Amino acid sequence: MTAILSTAVAEPTTRITSLLRLATAGSVDDGKSTLVGRLLHDSKNVLADQLDALERLSAERGLDGADLALLTDGLRSEREQGITIDVAYRYFSTGSRAFILADCPGHVQYTRNTVTGASTADAILVLVDVRKGVLDQTRRHLAVASLLRVPHVVVAVNKIDLVDFDEATYLRVVDQVAELAAALGIERAITVPTSALAGDNVVERSARTPWYDGPALLELLEQLPPAEAVLDEALRFGVQSVIRPQSAAVEPQYREYRGYAGRVDAGVVRPGDEVVVLPSGVRTRIAAVDTPGGELAEATTGRSVTVRLTDDIDVTRGDVIAAAVDAPTPVHEAEAMLCWLAGVPLRGGQRVLLKHGSATVQAIVTELHGRLDLDELKLHAASAFDLNDIGRVSLRLARPLPLEDYRLSRSGGAFVLIDPVSGGTLAAGMARDPGRTTSIEWEI
Repeated sequence: MTAILSTAVAEPTTRITSLLRLATAGSVDDGKSTLVGRLLHDSKNVLADQLDALERLSAERGLDGADLALLTDGLRSEREQGITIDVAYRYFSTGSRAFILADCPGHVQYTRNTVTGASTADAILVLVDVRKGVLDQTRRHLAVASLLRVPHVVVAVNKIDLVDFDEATYLRVVDQVAELAAALGIERAITVPTSALAGDNVVERSARTPWYDGPALLELLEQLPPAEAVLDEALRFGVQSVIRPQSAAVEPQYREYRGYAGRVDAGVVRPGDEVVVLPSGVRTRIAAVDTPGGELAEATTGRSVTVRLTDDIDVTRGDVIAAAVDAPTPVHEAEAMLCWLAGVPLRGGQRVLLKHGSATVQAIVTELHGRLDLDELKLHAASAFDLNDIGRVSLRLARPLPLEDYRLSRSGGAFVLIDPVSGGTLAAGMARDPGRTTSIEWEI
């Protein structure tokens, strides 16, 4: 696969009113928080009292104007140090689209937060300082975007004002990004020259970059097509709770009620659909789709509902109700890519808990196949994974789970590893089908 870098997108033919989940990432001091603050400020998404407080705090620091980075650096320790530590979530909207923005940290020790913020994103915005070009942390963030299969990748080449809006300097960074994107298998990365501090090409196009004929950053984000719909995928419904009223106060007609509450992770669920309950493999049909407001004719991806089945079968929390025509095969052994998020190293033979959807099972990391070298973008032999390492492993599960190849199903292939003693998160995992080859060497 090759990377196609573009500075323009086609004009939308219809008004876009969808929600876009956007994650921001980049190396330290590339200007992420300032850029996000500029987006909020210039798109009129900052309340008057917030702006007044921002100006007062900036004046206390001896600044001439408002420090827009403080709009997202909400923790006191972040404001004191001038860095972003936690993932700061913000909601804002324009006349064309609503956004949920996750502003992720830039420091290498907080890469775990970037994984969290990008795991549900429809688009990721990676900042690069035009003076520094692609750095190790840039490579790491784009590798995470590739692993997590974030549908849209946008690279803001920031601080263009500090090189006097020089086109040649900008294009050198574009070439670096293109080379890295191609190596990671990112099919399309869109670049925009920006100055977060001055506002050039953030919300409105700048006259100081006449050589750039693409949209401003906000224009681009408004025009991005919705992420490839998972409505076309086969049904995947993770059971979170069994609804069976037992109280004597329940009305008589509901005392025999048995439903299964959860979220439609992919596809569409309708009464009459033939389904299979996994991992048991028992087949049945959907009898009804219930909500507090009544029954539905169908429920689509992302909807939380309660389903009833035509047969009285054993279904528990953690089971997956899948379309019978395309149900995954539950497995006892699996291969996966891991982003190791713990301060203690991972070694072969380590016992962990694996959480997939609502199901949690005991597991053993049987083998470490290799750790990703960010410079060569190849897997190298490793006896352990340290904090923020990315690598491929084999797992053995205590009981079977319907794990799917993450490259085909983000919901069916995602899982986390948990420390069985402390309960802390150890790793974010993406299941891999070893029989499915790819042109990206480090994923094979």
